[in-house]
Amino acid sequence: MSPAPKTDATLLGAVETAREAAVSIAEKDAVGEHLGMEMVEDRLATHYFACSAHAYRGWRWAITVARVPRSKTVTVCETSLVPGEGALLSPEWVPYAERLAPGDVGPGDVTPKVDDDPLLEAGFEATGDEDTDRAALWELGLGRVRVLSAEGRDAAAQRWYDGPSGPTAPVAVKAPAPCSSCGFFVPMAGALRAVFGVCANEWSPSDGRVVSLDHGCGAHSEVDVAAPSPERVTPPILDDFELDPA
Repeated sequence: MSPAPKTDATLLGAVETAREAAVSIAEKDAVGEHLGMEMVEDRLATHYFACSAHAYRGWRWAITVARVPRSKTVTVCETSLVPGEGALLSPEWVPYAERLAPGDVGPGDVTPKVDDDPLLEAGFEATGDEDTDRAALWELGLGRVRVLSAEGRDAAAQRWYDGPSGPTAPVAVKAPAPCSSCGFFVPMAGALRAVFGVCANEWSPSDGRVVSLDHGCGAHSEVDVAAPSPERVTPPILDDFELDPA
């Protein structure tokens, strides 16, 4: 590890030279107080000035100065505007292919193809895993190039089970019976059949959605509301022997 450069008195005293350089590139009255100097290397340092421009609060003017050995003449090497502590910065760059989030795809939108997607595998390629190969052979008849891999199925199953289609959703917690015993429950095909199906009840909030066997709602086919007790109305009693004074 190289030793830290020594403080240079000549460069330290070149505050006004650095300020003049900052003013030459800044808009009017945009160069504020001197914030200090930082040695970069021997005989090379950077002076910092506050930026007073309203659009660059928290930024600093950085003016790098230098001198040759045994010389007292200071030369400006570089002028720039750099972010300081608390400066407003642009958000981190996200590649276009990664900007779409679940729920963002609308009519006419097309997502980019991911050739090496770990959630998919070739529908005709034997992996050696019996369960995986059986699922792939089942899907092969559908004519698709790729089908869900074991990782893809597990990821989807966990997401569905932990979400609003699983047993912890508020509507499921208060349900009178699970989806597994409902006549509107349509079991899924393939490996996910043991855990999930599709709701086919138009009165259910889950209609047309994947639901777990232990999900549920108040529109269960075999559950009925308690019938209210019939209302009894007591007929009025007419007393012909009672005189009603006027």
